[in-house]
Amino acid sequence: MMKKILKYGFISVIAVVLIAFGGFYIWSEQTYKPTEQLHALVNEKEWKAQDGFVTVEPDKSNGTGIILYPGAKVEPEAYAYYAKQLAAEGYTVMVADVAFHFALLDMNKAADAKKLFPQMKHWYIGGHSLGGVAAASYAYKHQDEVEGIIFLGSYPSNSSDFAETDMPILSLYAEYDGLSTVEKIKGTKHLLSKETTMHEIKGGNHAQFGMYGKQKGDKEAKISASEQQREMAMTTKKWLDELEKK
Repeated sequence: MMKKILKYGFISVIAVVLIAFGGFYIWSEQTYKPTEQLHALVNEKEWKAQDGFVTVEPDKSNGTGIILYPGAKVEPEAYAYYAKQLAAEGYTVMVADVAFHFALLDMNKAADAKKLFPQMKHWYIGGHSLGGVAAASYAYKHQDEVEGIIFLGSYPSNSSDFAETDMPILSLYAEYDGLSTVEKIKGTKHLLSKETTMHEIKGGNHAQFGMYGKQKGDKEAKISASEQQREMAMTTKKWLDELEKK
């Protein structure tokens, strides 16, 4: 009798686990895809989707790579316009295609990028939303391998406290971000290093850190997605230029 109870109990537990995983998998596959506007700005031939990354390479490399982790359930191609603008300045930009479209489950993806481009002399890492949390976690554990961090509507978790470090950080946040709100950005500022540059995008919102359309919980932007993307790229390039002069 006891054996039967244990047997059926074990089967029940396995069934619950499988159902839960199935539900999570279905949820994770309902992704935010790149918009038609992005496809109008970036030809698919301008990126390579292989080896677990969507990569935009420059015509002539400056020896620096930038790894980006996407927001939860956002397809990596949605960041191709931002990547294209940085590639125009000589940077190799790799947007990670993370497991289950959830960067927190694939935080060491940056290590794979480095193996694919061993010739790179310098590496920066960044991410959007939860992707930024994952990128910060990787950077915190590999501070000797990363030149700086780029937050796109994001901030580090309490376990990634850069306050006592000299890690260069760029924090791009948006006035009408309904998820990583201005209050949240300012409320986690104590986790950033003294070498942090903060830049608020007036009129911008959370979803427009990528180009994948509207997102539940976000606020309405007062500028277009392409305008926000251009300001992101311009500010990032300026920050990178200033670091190279030091």
